[in-house]
Amino acid sequence: MTTTSKSNKLVTKDPASRLLAWSADVAQARFVNATRAKLLTNLGITTIGDLLYHAPYRYLDLTNTAQLGPVQPGDATVVGTVHEVTKRSMRRPGRKQLTVTEVTLTDGTGTLIGVWFNQPWVEQSYRKGQVLAFSGDIKYRQGLKQIVQPFVEKIADAPVDAALTQGQTAGESVQSTESSHMGRVLPVHGTTEGLSVGWLRRIVAAAVDDFAQVSEYLPVAMRAAHDFPSYAWALHKLHFPESLEQAHLARQRLAYGELLDFQLLLARRRYALTREGSGHTHHEQGRARKALDENIPFELTTDQATAVSEILQDMAASKPMQRLLLGDVGTGKTIVAAYALAVAADSAGQAAMMAPTEVLAQQYAGKLGPLFDQIGVSWGLLTSATPANLRRDLLEDLALGKLSVLFGTHALLQPDVIFKRMTLAIVDEQHRFGVEQRKALHDKGWTDGCSADVLVMSATPIPRTLTLTAFGDLAASYLRERPIAGAGVSTQKVKFSAIDKPYDAVHQAVAAGRQAYIVCALIDESSQAEAVPALRLADMLSMGEFADYRVELLTGRMKSTEKAAIMDRFRAGKIDVLISTTVIEVGVDVHNATVMVILDADRYGLAQLHQLRGRVGRGQHHGEVWLVSDSFAQTAKERFEALLATTDGFKLAELDLKQRGAGELMGTRQSGLANFKIADLSRDEDLIDAARQDAFALISDNPQLESDELALLRLRVEALETQFESWKVGG
Repeated sequence: MTTTSKSNKLVTKDPASRLLAWSADVAQARFVNATRAKLLTNLGITTIGDLLYHAPYRYLDLTNTAQLGPVQPGDATVVGTVHEVTKRSMRRPGRKQLTVTEVTLTDGTGTLIGVWFNQPWVEQSYRKGQVLAFSGDIKYRQGLKQIVQPFVEKIADAPVDAALTQGQTAGESVQSTESSHMGRVLPVHGTTEGLSVGWLRRIVAAAVDDFAQVSEYLPVAMRAAHDFPSYAWALHKLHFPESLEQAHLARQRLAYGELLDFQLLLARRRYALTREGSGHTHHEQGRARKALDENIPFELTTDQATAVSEILQDMAASKPMQRLLLGDVGTGKTIVAAYALAVAADSAGQAAMMAPTEVLAQQYAGKLGPLFDQIGVSWGLLTSATPANLRRDLLEDLALGKLSVLFGTHALLQPDVIFKRMTLAIVDEQHRFGVEQRKALHDKGWTDGCSADVLVMSATPIPRTLTLTAFGDLAASYLRERPIAGAGVSTQKVKFSAIDKPYDAVHQAVAAGRQAYIVCALIDESSQAEAVPALRLADMLSMGEFADYRVELLTGRMKSTEKAAIMDRFRAGKIDVLISTTVIEVGVDVHNATVMVILDADRYGLAQLHQLRGRVGRGQHHGEVWLVSDSFAQTAKERFEALLATTDGFKLAELDLKQRGAGELMGTRQSGLANFKIADLSRDEDLIDAARQDAFALISDNPQLESDELALLRLRVEALETQFESWKVGG
């Protein structure tokens, strides 16, 4: 039962009504007025349920504080009395003046300094005599213990009787403090300007008291197998634990719950595909497939041969294929796709291969088209740049079944693009397409009462945890070996003040008859971002540093015909230096290009830098990549160190996930990846494995989750299914 009090706030009486109240507007929670409700929306908190799942990002452990004298470098929480607050300015040659604010704590055993840069407001926030808790990474600097940017909690205000000046030591001041915070583990929730940590803590505490006592939804055996606490206990201890161990256990329980819900959704979809759906039965050993074996001028790698075998077995089965092909840079996924396309043609079917950019679609057609001509497989290319008369002829042949393979971009999704019998859909770099776009292509393959086979490809290595979530209902094939090893790539990092070094490398490459890329983060100066724009750079370099060379510019804003013409000239060796944005990131294959200069390299993620690096060193000549950046950011430094240390794309993808998170790496809205509030795909691999095994086993035994014990779990999965009803991997 749920009622509303005179204050217009929700009051709950039983577990069921508490759970129903989770969907209520957050403004109905205690201590949330209209102003605070608006501030909470900045944090993505619009309902009471969102508030309960707004997990602390750290905890201040005041049950285990260290004395300032003995405390050693590393992460720690300390408590002391403010001895002094100072502010000073530092002048640095050639750079802006730096403001340094320092708050010195004492406790009778030693001192420690909190340091803030360019945050002058700190000087007014703390004063002598206050008792503060600092939490953060303690380091020695100039013989003093310091924490840069500590998290601060005020334990007590300055004593009004000035006891510190009457013989009482700072250490005694701390010990005599009567604060409700001392001896507790304080949650630190992420907040927003205008809403203090203290007020948010109070709001969350009220919500936990009012709404967290809900019924358990996990089966008894499942909870026992993992030794998990109850749902209600975990909700409470996530926010207000008595120890860090309790906080960890609560987070594990709630993260597992989120992951289980999503894995059950994937397991149900997989079950429906493999047990209920009908697919086209393709013939593995047809004429075109055999001719392909005879005409490929190289031997497949072990990974390629394995992937081809897995894909063709799936295509031969009576159930629709749902498979993911993951390949590192230069591992040859295009030729693996060629086998699937040939088998579709052998089976009187048609296939669509959709790429995210026209450059990539044209490259696929350029690579596979001549090969298909040799083996007698009809094909076409459809993009927004296709002339009207050619487009008309292509669509007519497609509808009549005269065309077996159609390469293309989003243009394939137009309503008038009609296949006679599409039995295979290949989607490259799926996360670059929206939900409805993928669905539109897949729907074109519903013929003869059967669903088309789906092969999803990615040239961007994806961490295992993301594969098990974003692509969890697909079987996966991996390509790690390179069919053509190439001469390899060396990577170096320089500042802009040393730009002459990479430019010298460009001069040497062109003098030797080879080519180079210069990559820019921006197209023009319309953005206020401090980065080198491609348009201005192209003008400067073509008239200055590389005035004697053939320099051209390539950006994503250009017309399709113009982009295609530029890439054709670059492949033909008619351009010496190509200045480009990241439109060349994926798939572009020009073996004569051996040098790449990436300006403002700190603006790219690890996976993107790895993809860019993969454009050089692909042939017999050694490649050089120069990362140019003046950034002092720690994340950029870690990124560069990783790139210099390894060329393994899968290792770099794991590091990228830890740095940027799943949402930014994949594009949550584009990939269909669940918006996990507690689970962290960069560190919860064990929980993902456990949830996946439990989910698939449960659905195998009880696909509809039909039992009283599973009723609440079934409702959770159905709610999630409604949320993602328009999303299908591969369609």
